Amino acid sequence: MSVLPLVFTSGWASGINAYAVVLLFGIFGATGLTDEVPASLQRTDVLVAAAVLFLCEAVADKIPYVDSIWDSVHTVIRPIAGAVVGALLAGQNGSLPELAAGAVGGSTALLSHFVKAGTRMAVNTSPEPFSNVALSLAEDLGVAAIVTFAVFHPVTAAVIAAVLLLAGLAILVFLAQRIRRFWRRRSQRREERRLAATGARPRTQGPPDDGSDHF
Repeated sequence: MSVLPLVFTSGWASGINAYAVVLLFGIFGATGLTDEVPASLQRTDVLVAAAVLFLCEAVADKIPYVDSIWDSVHTVIRPIAGAVVGALLAGQNGSLPELAAGAVGGSTALLSHFVKAGTRMAVNTSPEPFSNVALSLAEDLGVAAIVTFAVFHPVTAAVIAAVLLLAGLAILVFLAQRIRRFWRRRSQRREERRLAATGARPRTQGPPDDGSDHF
């Protein structure tokens, strides 16, 4: 069970930024800071690909609405990355079945991804872009700090990741109204683009008729 905290933390971090997790683990393993990282994550081609994709995410993640499109695409990628990294960590250590470790990493990544994506939908209801940049930088720094801390103190890092995950889920419930507003605005923009493409005018809806006379 010694590798389980590291698997859980890597899954939580993968749900936020999977490429940063692969890149950090690969660098830590290649530099000899830890022997928990399998050789497959230390390969040069893996590190280069993770670095390029991390830079792409660093840019897309700070642009309003583009970040939500990016999150939608990564709804599948991040849980798979969390499951693969968890299975590789368990396979290297040998103390956990790879299937169970993959399930822990993948499910944790899926939950943290939902928190990240839902929070971004709520933030995108704000007209200014600075909140997106601030939140993205906080996520990047948080992932880097937790993953680095997990290499040396895996149990404590797992506890911190669990607290952050629960807090994020609670915040997501609190922001549910703003998330619904995001989906309404997105649907409205799609309708406007569709009407513009067909040359039609958007329909205007008057106030509901309550049966009373207005003068």
